Amino acid sequence: MADQNAQADWRMGGITVPEVEDYLYAMLPPRDEVLTEMEAEAAKNDVPIVGPAVARILYQLAIISGAKRVFEMGSAIGYSTIWWARAVGESGRVIYTDGDHKNADKARRYFERAGVSQRITVRVGDALELLSEGKEPYDIIFNDVDKTDYPRVVRLALPRLKSGGLFITDNALWSGKVAQPNPDAETKAILEFNRLTYESKELLTTILPIRDGVSVCVKK
Repeated sequence: MADQNAQADWRMGGITVPEVEDYLYAMLPPRDEVLTEMEAEAAKNDVPIVGPAVARILYQLAIISGAKRVFEMGSAIGYSTIWWARAVGESGRVIYTDGDHKNADKARRYFERAGVSQRITVRVGDALELLSEGKEPYDIIFNDVDKTDYPRVVRLALPRLKSGGLFITDNALWSGKVAQPNPDAETKAILEFNRLTYESKELLTTILPIRDGVSVCVKK
């Protein structure tokens, strides 16, 4: 079995000092065979996943809030999807979205092996368009799409989120680039996203400085 705490792309870095980062990952309990394999694949093939430290936060937030309906924007091979599906339980529903059919096919196989396929609806296409098509409100909307789309996601997600629901976003600190001069297009979009969420009268927002920054917003 691969070392689950070995350095991998999903470790990111740039937010906390390396020694603290190492400590946080070393404290994590071992994951099961499926999640371990997905972490290894992500590290080997540069697949974007949130990694186990952030996934544990997502799981906790779903449990604490009693979430039963989760919409995930940008699911890749379905790593965080499995954590959501386990958190919502047998009566819950998680919507997986990704624009790549190959990612979706891999994700389906992982879902079957993890025993959560019955709780997940797989949809292939543009996550923003798929979110706007629905009618029922969600308990949690998780945003991990292309960073230049982040400001648009704020406007689309709010009407689809129930009162008291959570709007959670990965990469809110973008390897610390949000605090550096001369931001590129992706960083500018994240800066705008963070400004919109903190200034919104509909949201109560906090950015957790773990891994690459996790924005947690509660809809009032």
